[in-house]
Amino acid sequence: KARVFSSADKSTVDLHFKWMKDYGVDGVFVQRFVDYTRGDQKNSVPNRILENALEAASKYDRAIAVMYDLSGLRRSGEDCSMIIEDWKRLVDNQKVTNQSGAKTYLHHNGKPVVAIWGVGFPDRPYNIRNIGMERLIDFLQNDPVYGGCTVMLGVPTFWRTLESDCMNDPYLHTLIRKADIVLPWTIQRFSPLLHNDMDRFRDLVIGDIRWCEENGVDYVPAVTPGFSWHNLSKLEFPDDVKPVGSIPRQGGRFYWQQLSTAMMAGAEMIYVAMFDEVDEGTAIFKCTGDHPVSDIAKFIDMDGQPSDHYLWLTGEAARMLRKEIPLTFKMPVRN
Repeated sequence: KARVFSSADKSTVDLHFKWMKDYGVDGVFVQRFVDYTRGDQKNSVPNRILENALEAASKYDRAIAVMYDLSGLRRSGEDCSMIIEDWKRLVDNQKVTNQSGAKTYLHHNGKPVVAIWGVGFPDRPYNIRNIGMERLIDFLQNDPVYGGCTVMLGVPTFWRTLESDCMNDPYLHTLIRKADIVLPWTIQRFSPLLHNDMDRFRDLVIGDIRWCEENGVDYVPAVTPGFSWHNLSKLEFPDDVKPVGSIPRQGGRFYWQQLSTAMMAGAEMIYVAMFDEVDEGTAIFKCTGDHPVSDIAKFIDMDGQPSDHYLWLTGEAARMLRKEIPLTFKMPVRN
């Protein structure tokens, strides 16, 4: 009986980081949902996964950083002090910024990076004005023991204009100006099925970079190979089941269009979503095109590409970002 892999298994995480090294993927952010910070998490599965990832990152010389996800933060009775206490535990107990062996924790401008995702989305129960975001940013940047960090905020696509998928509150701009890097979440906002959508993506990135330059904030766009919420939506939205492969991969062409467009627009860093997220059809790690036939679960295919196609494309994009190979809008083909 086929089962989904578990990152709580050390050998699984080791293999994933080996693939990163083999294909030139620079490293990863390990998502840490706010749920993980409640109570005594000393022996929790998320901590074991993080330990596995830190060990493998050191072994294969890959960058690693922590990304806190505010999803799950309650409407009242909770705030970002939970994250502050969790970060203290990670630094003291798990030595996240001082791992044994090779020190590969991701640094930006000489400082360890900590990401906070989920700031400014209108569909969340919490209000960014009363959860202590400024205190959290100040702690991570300036605390004499646990600070000295670069803070990256994950925000909605239209954070700059405060419209559409973003809450209409200028306080978001206050928070972004206090942070060091902004990461707009553009997943599901662009599609190869829409006419000239890469022109829209290009214009968005250019405008975002201009704002960031004027306000002293660095910028990293997000890209994804595709998207499919079909299987997950059966559980989450049974009255609104999504189609299979709603944002098609087109054999990697859509992925490469985003990568090359972002670089052409001036991006110097890129966040790929995601390495291993199979439930939303965004994973770039090895996947088979010979998937099980089932009436219960439907699978997107590889469009005739080899199982490692998206890992290889990511490595090529990394080389292009470092200007080791010329910028090209045409998806490369392996010899």
